[in-house]
Amino acid sequence: MTKSAAWLVLVALASGCASTPETAEAPAFPEKRFLNLPYRSAPNGYTHVVKSPPGTMVFLSGAGGADREGHMPDDFATQAQNAFENLKAGLELAGATFDDVVKITYFLTDMDDLGELREVRARYLNMGAPPAASAVQTGLGGAMKIEVELIAVIPE
Repeated sequence: MTKSAAWLVLVALASGCASTPETAEAPAFPEKRFLNLPYRSAPNGYTHVVKSPPGTMVFLSGAGGADREGHMPDDFATQAQNAFENLKAGLELAGATFDDVVKITYFLTDMDDLGELREVRARYLNMGAPPAASAVQTGLGGAMKIEVELIAVIPE
């Protein structure tokens, strides 16, 4: 085989153009696995590592605390509820659910609101197998007290 023919075969394989026998079965992949570092105690409310099988990745940009009409409530709990409802709508738009979430990041203007955030998120996320998470204190625009972004993987 010439160098150029070998290159074409390699490109075909890499691009998925080469076919496999019809009888070949796709490899079985396990469900998502939620893992914690063995030398640390299990964290409360998040997981150190989430291992996900192949699937469609969904990235949701930061969802703030405004309601569907664009009104920003004054209190943190209502903003957090709105943020999760906005995330839910985005997940549904992509064909995903909160069960598909593997990573979530919270941006808060006040870390003292973390307890209230935990109460709200428990209504949406499976806290028996929580996603990997980060909480960051930051300044947000206007009256916004919370913004949440996430990554989900819809299994194949």
